[in-house]
Amino acid sequence: MEIVIHHGKEEPAPWAERHFGEAEFSDVRRVRRVQMIAEAMAAQPGQSLPELFGRWYDVKAAYMFFKQEEAIPDNIQAGHREYVLAAMEKPGEYLLLEDTSEMVWAGQEPKRGLGPVGNSKKVGDGLQGFHLHSVLAVGWPEVCPAESAPEGEGPLEGERPPVQILGLADQQYRVRRPRPAGEPRNDSQARKKRNRESQVWEQASYRVGPAPAEPTVRWVSVADRGADIYEYLRSKQELGHGFVVRASQDRVVLDPATGNRLGYLFAVAGQAPSLGSFDLELRARPGQAARTARLSLAATPVRLRAPQRPGVMAGTHPPIDCTVVRVWEAAPPGGGDGLEWILLCDRPVRTLNEALAEALKYSARWILEEYHKALKTGMQAEALQLETGKGLMAAIAIMSVVALRLIDLRERLRVHPEAPAETSGLSRLELEILHRVLRRPMTTVRDVALGIGRLGGHLNRTHDGMPGWITLWRGMTKLRLLVTGVRLASKMKRFG
Repeated sequence: MEIVIHHGKEEPAPWAERHFGEAEFSDVRRVRRVQMIAEAMAAQPGQSLPELFGRWYDVKAAYMFFKQEEAIPDNIQAGHREYVLAAMEKPGEYLLLEDTSEMVWAGQEPKRGLGPVGNSKKVGDGLQGFHLHSVLAVGWPEVCPAESAPEGEGPLEGERPPVQILGLADQQYRVRRPRPAGEPRNDSQARKKRNRESQVWEQASYRVGPAPAEPTVRWVSVADRGADIYEYLRSKQELGHGFVVRASQDRVVLDPATGNRLGYLFAVAGQAPSLGSFDLELRARPGQAARTARLSLAATPVRLRAPQRPGVMAGTHPPIDCTVVRVWEAAPPGGGDGLEWILLCDRPVRTLNEALAEALKYSARWILEEYHKALKTGMQAEALQLETGKGLMAAIAIMSVVALRLIDLRERLRVHPEAPAETSGLSRLELEILHRVLRRPMTTVRDVALGIGRLGGHLNRTHDGMPGWITLWRGMTKLRLLVTGVRLASKMKRFG
């Protein structure tokens, strides 16, 4: 069977059947119910449960579904995850973008099945929720700009290439347990007996499973500093996953020949000579305007000593052999602190292009941040009013897959911007309506992207760049309403 991933442009009904038709439930009626809920959420993202359905019966059925014992995230997403992993077995390189986000409900009565989040010590402090650990799989292009750029001819362009959004390879829902009453705050022995929150990273690796042994298939885990955990990196090596992880621990570096200490990671990375530079467009952040940064690249192989663990001396476990890639801003504007990434990579890196390829893979991690934003802002996940943590998790398990449709649209429109408009995925009717409403030609995919963005509020000014996923989704929602109106008007002509 050929695996084809469809998200944003596919109609909600076939899309829901594709991604939830193999959900694991003992009763086929529950499979149909989860498909109906997913279809409604895909058709009206961000609407409350009562607003999703025209019949009160379907609203009650949805609430009853979320109370079922079997309605847990692993069962709900089972078919979707299998579908994604099957797609990742085809020849190609795939990134596993991984991070944890807090799902928070504030100012409500304590809900059974939730725990404290943020700086709260207990649910009664006003914040409650759970941690959502997502592994988002994307297809990395076979040829990226780093591989085709000439060596030594000035700064390279560091724009991340568009990727194919595949879906969730795994997702874990973790509730933080408050410290038991009477337990001292600094009781280290008691803490050792409890599971560490950081173990979710290693567990995600084994839940995803080993990478295919085929040399034409490569899986690369990409994560921020929270993943700089010895056990996590070891799990990647054991399972055959590559990795690009931003370092947070200044680990001891060993001499591979003698095993003697050479120094510490950050100092060793800082001593590596520059391979060259590239320009990277930095997006605007609160208090920081968008700008172009010129970044330098350096790389050197390292052997990292295994850290100390309870009852185990440092260096007892096997070391981690990898490459450290340093990305830094040598001349930041205003003389302040410039951008710097220290990346741990499984592959050897010898050239500027190879170093840039690893840096661009790390930059793809922001897709996962956009995904979590789509789940919270676009799907309004934290506005759910279900009574228990279990019900909230079941609803968010569906929303988590639906949210892929929001971020997928922008990536698809970036793949071939100068291709004919007919390849954008829009129907002939949608293209014609877009043309007539905006009174401009729809010649290329770029024209279509800007047109949809204009419907969503994008001003289309040159310095504004391409519209983001929120603007595109608003535009697509408006375009679908216009299409519905045209079709209704066509059917009602006989009554005119």
